[in-house]
Amino acid sequence: MITTDSLKLSAIALASLMLCACATVPAGGNGAAAAPAAAASAPATAASGAPGAPGAPSPMTARPPADPTAPKPFAEVSRDTKRQDGLFPILRKDEKVWLEIPRAMLNKPFLFTINISSSIGERGFYASQMGPDVMAEWRRVGNMIQLVALNTRFRAEGGGKRAVEEAFSPSLLAAGPVASADHPERKSFLVDAGLLLTDIPGMSTRMEMAFRLPYSVDRSNSYFETTRADGTLSTLSAKVHYFTPRIPAPPLVAPPVPVPPPPMATPDPRSMFMGFVYNFRALPEAAMPTRRADGRLGHFTESFNDLSDDSKANTRVHYINRWRLEKKDPSAALSEPVQPIVYWMDKNIPAKYRPAVEAGILEWNKAFEKIGFKNAVVAKQQPDDADWDNMDAQHASIRWFVGADVGFAIGPSHVDPRTGEILDADIGMSDVFSRGGRAFISEDVPRLTSLSDEEKALAQMNQGWREGRNASYCTYAMDAASEMNFALDILEARGDIDPNSPEAEAFVQARIKDVIMHEVGHTLGLKHNFKASTTVSQAQLKDKAYTDAHGISGSVMDYNAYNIPLEGEAPTSYNNTTLGAYDYWAIEYAYKTVGKEQEEAELTRIASRNTEPGHAYADDTDAGGFGPYDGMDPMINRFDLGDDPLAYYQKRLKLSQELWNRVQNRKPVAGEDPLRQRRSLINGFMQLGRASELVGKYVGGMYTVRDVPGASRPALTPVDPAKQREALRFLATGLFSADSFRFKPEFLSSLTTDYVEFARPQWVSIPAAVSTVQLAALNRLLSVSTAVRLMELPNYVPASQRKGIISLNEVYGTLQSSIWSELKTGGEIDRLRRNLQREYLRRLQANLTHGNATGQFADAYALMRFQATQLQSELRAAQSRGGQSVETRAHIAESLDLLSTTLKATMTRT
Repeated sequence: MITTDSLKLSAIALASLMLCACATVPAGGNGAAAAPAAAASAPATAASGAPGAPGAPSPMTARPPADPTAPKPFAEVSRDTKRQDGLFPILRKDEKVWLEIPRAMLNKPFLFTINISSSIGERGFYASQMGPDVMAEWRRVGNMIQLVALNTRFRAEGGGKRAVEEAFSPSLLAAGPVASADHPERKSFLVDAGLLLTDIPGMSTRMEMAFRLPYSVDRSNSYFETTRADGTLSTLSAKVHYFTPRIPAPPLVAPPVPVPPPPMATPDPRSMFMGFVYNFRALPEAAMPTRRADGRLGHFTESFNDLSDDSKANTRVHYINRWRLEKKDPSAALSEPVQPIVYWMDKNIPAKYRPAVEAGILEWNKAFEKIGFKNAVVAKQQPDDADWDNMDAQHASIRWFVGADVGFAIGPSHVDPRTGEILDADIGMSDVFSRGGRAFISEDVPRLTSLSDEEKALAQMNQGWREGRNASYCTYAMDAASEMNFALDILEARGDIDPNSPEAEAFVQARIKDVIMHEVGHTLGLKHNFKASTTVSQAQLKDKAYTDAHGISGSVMDYNAYNIPLEGEAPTSYNNTTLGAYDYWAIEYAYKTVGKEQEEAELTRIASRNTEPGHAYADDTDAGGFGPYDGMDPMINRFDLGDDPLAYYQKRLKLSQELWNRVQNRKPVAGEDPLRQRRSLINGFMQLGRASELVGKYVGGMYTVRDVPGASRPALTPVDPAKQREALRFLATGLFSADSFRFKPEFLSSLTTDYVEFARPQWVSIPAAVSTVQLAALNRLLSVSTAVRLMELPNYVPASQRKGIISLNEVYGTLQSSIWSELKTGGEIDRLRRNLQREYLRRLQANLTHGNATGQFADAYALMRFQATQLQSELRAAQSRGGQSVETRAHIAESLDLLSTTLKATMTRT
């Protein structure tokens, strides 16, 4: 049967044959077939003459014209260029740059990295940042060259490599035509480096996400600034121009979701340059021995799926990230390394902060000395007149950068994906301590999270190529600056410190050292440890001898709060000044020299010390705060202190109230910063905003420990009911109480703004700030995850011990009665309490009309409706009682109407 498709194919084939026939007709048109290529290129031997005559050149033997698409000779392309020898030699002539690719280097893996040397200074786009890294190779296809990122996420370490390669694709990063023929001696060819002047880092997507504008690379206005090469490295620093044709006009009607503004830090928001440092680095010829990860302590890992053995249920493999550290004298108990870990301090670091940065780097030598390495970590200062950039792939560095809205430090690294060997690291340190810290905290309503959801998403995209490889976005510097501001405000208000004194400068220097220790720890391969602060008791925090010797936390890898004494208490150490017990332990596991035969047993022995005091460990996922992870262990937090976090939060409320009382009693001085008082006010709110959510973790909480199967300790233990009830009482009497947020009218009316600025903050809204604090706890207590855990807690407790266990109904009842306590007393309901009650009703309405009344939440839904019905009765009784102000009566009537409507509504079941 002849189909339409077969007829089409026949027609195409016939046309192809006709085209081929036409192509083989000689120029004379006599219909003879063309000569084979070898004959066509043979030298002519006959003398010239008439066609067909003896000695006349035959059409069959004439030399064809040169192929216009063939690459030009190497010597012609490279004429008058300046050459830099390296892994891939770099040739340059005026604005043109070429890479020389030896044929022997085709299909040979190397490390390709991109660092961001300059940017626009806002919304997540900052200078001095490490970008992606991949194992890549050059592939030649005809006269095209391809830069290909190899797929290292799926491997076959023990066989089956071909099947894996066929199953999982690599990615094309860049491509272009070969620029020259082969060099006759070196067997290499040239490639136009302009193929790199594209959006390889994916910045256009990030910019669209940040600004909701389509930016593209403008190749014609992008160029290479500098180049550098040596035997194992080739580096090209490029300026890439991004543009958008136009900025759209704002909508006439406000959209339901606010549209972010265009870039504000550039002269023209349609145009911006970003600096990228492209590094081609040779992988070590001798691969470093790998070291397996152990979940009882935290290291960044090179993680992949090994599909070579189909008998393994879990195909995941995790090699820890670590520098190659080998003793010069293997027999010595203490030896210098063959190659130390060298950090170059950027010349942009202000001279007055360099000693603190250096101290933070060198502090880690204490941990390496414990395992036999002397001077394992070295700090060097980049000369102020240096003409080289430490953002290449061979200089680990501490980079100092600025921005319009920046306030963080970050400690990423680039590794050999085959083994996890750290090859480069560039710590980014913003000026948050000298300038940005105070500027950050000037909003009317405090930012109670370190990063917005959009900023977190941008951070994750920035790490997109490096899944499982130091992919943690660290905001310690910004949050630590907030902590520092709060501490300085209190100490200044007490008269214990002058903000312009040497003591205040030492205060800042100590915090810089703390943050540098933290970020250097990341670049040594250590993840966050958000449980470390709980390994120090409340009594030890008050013991100056202890804190001077051991610090205030079990690890510098925690987000450690300031150890501020209550009024009348003697001060000890304010912040962390040295490594903790966990840091020594984690470095030992990663870097201790162990023979291959003894490695398995020795690593197991080291990791099994997780039960020792000071070795508690938990990471970002355990702490929660992103994605589906809400953090159920109240002992795992960012910015708490001591072995009783709830006591710490109660202390923080007292400190905030002390600060507010002192600021209200202080008279502003002419000539001082007009935003000073409002910053102090908001610094107190920021502390309570963080505490509010974390207190809620106790309710329905589970204590967790990291251990191996068969360990003597249970992995999960419900929080003691008494502790859960204490947390509820603290919320009811502390953060939910309007009395905790009383301010003098004279103080509020004195809060001015900076009238020199056009875009300036307006008046401070205390109800808005209070609401932000309270809703953090309210959202957690009424969440589905908290409800589910409370209902499941009895499953983790023996039947004989279930008496007195806290129930979901008790939590809902306690929460509702504390929020609506005025209904029973008949008292006035002030504005702060009315706001809280309205927010409570909104959450009831959402859960009862649009929630999930089936599955795991079914019982919670029934209990919530039961409590709502009781509240309806209490509101009716309060309404009939009367006697309150018109505002209170109106609020009760509106609340009753909203609740009654909600209870009558049809449930949208999902």
